[in-house]
Amino acid sequence: MGEKRQEMKNKNKRTFQLFRGAMLFTLLALLSLSGANRAWAKIYININNPERRVPIAISPLSGLGGSEISKVVQKDLDYTGLFLFLDQKGFTEAPYQPFNRADWLPAGVAFVLKGTVNFTPEGEFQVSATLYDVGSGNSVLSKTYSAPEDLLRPLAHSMAEDIYQALTGLKGPFTSRLAFVTTKRGKKDIVVSDWDTRRMRFLGLNEGILLPPRWSRDGESLIYTAQRGRTWGIYKLVLAKARESVVFRAGGTNMAGDIDAAGDVVFSSSFRGSPNLYEKLSNGKLVRLTRSLGIDVSPAFSPDGTKIAFVSDRSGSAQIYIMDSDGYNISRVTFHGDYNTSPAWSPDGKRIVFVGRYNGINQIFTVKTDGSDLRLLTVRGDNEEPCFSPDGSLIAFTSNRDGRRAIYVMQANGKNQKQMSPPGMTAYGPRWSFAQ
Repeated sequence: MGEKRQEMKNKNKRTFQLFRGAMLFTLLALLSLSGANRAWAKIYININNPERRVPIAISPLSGLGGSEISKVVQKDLDYTGLFLFLDQKGFTEAPYQPFNRADWLPAGVAFVLKGTVNFTPEGEFQVSATLYDVGSGNSVLSKTYSAPEDLLRPLAHSMAEDIYQALTGLKGPFTSRLAFVTTKRGKKDIVVSDWDTRRMRFLGLNEGILLPPRWSRDGESLIYTAQRGRTWGIYKLVLAKARESVVFRAGGTNMAGDIDAAGDVVFSSSFRGSPNLYEKLSNGKLVRLTRSLGIDVSPAFSPDGTKIAFVSDRSGSAQIYIMDSDGYNISRVTFHGDYNTSPAWSPDGKRIVFVGRYNGINQIFTVKTDGSDLRLLTVRGDNEEPCFSPDGSLIAFTSNRDGRRAIYVMQANGKNQKQMSPPGMTAYGPRWSFAQ
């Protein structure tokens, strides 16, 4: 009896240990899911080191508008360069049929998107979409979306954003906005659009000289430079109210640089002689940041607002520098080439994308903020005005490689370069809105 009692005690102890281990595992899993940067339980794709493009099938959603939504989702995901899409000719399962992993295993795809679209009595489209893992047969993402008919594209962008996040664990760029300059009949205007340059809103500026805009951190305003009445001015436009105000206007050349979270604007001006950097605080105070005898231009705040990258020829040629936001502790970043300009920070603050002269032509480079790990990203055409997407996975830039200035997008490593602006439109100076 004693031996049986001891055996039962040992068995109960092992059972308790297994139960405690299972509870601990569950607790850790729940804690990991509750973290702000751990929205999804499993990371399927490592965007920093993808082994290969992931095969995926985007099945046309069944119902009115479903095909259009699916096309937008696929095009969004295609810009990332992470996916390989199965041609619809290879589909053995109709859009209206329920998912069956056996139908997709022979096609070799890893994921399948399926769903339905219904029109509600309230006059809205309601979309139910599910992303399936073919290997396990389980759903990776299942969500219902609704929107008026005129907002089907934003709805599709939201779907692409959720798919990207479900597979990579990271928020994508698809619900952000883009601002850029366009030229028509010799006059320039600023356009605000969806991230893919669709659903364009023209601001109606009609300027002779207009420099590329910059977003406020909250995405509600733009700052830009325009020459009016032979005077260079820096202006701020509140988009929702279409209300413009003067940030700075004076004799000489004044060029907007950037605006931080507090609403302080950093810019370059020659109103006191050589172009130097200044900051117009939100309280109206003007602060001088540099006192160079050369040229200091193109200031850009770091993501946390503590640093400013800028361009200066103080060493004898145009190079990228970094300083504290109060103008102190200046250090040089670029040493390769004799013309480097247009710096923009990566969202994590670790790299700077810029334009450098290479074989006599402007090309796009990135470099770490300490000047190491210089990377050439473009080699075709004249390429300028780069900026990172709000998630850091993509870079938008201007290129004339096909004969007309247009906006292109590439992965942050330079791969998968594609034109984004509509054919036939002259567009340049793209800037992404910040993550919200």
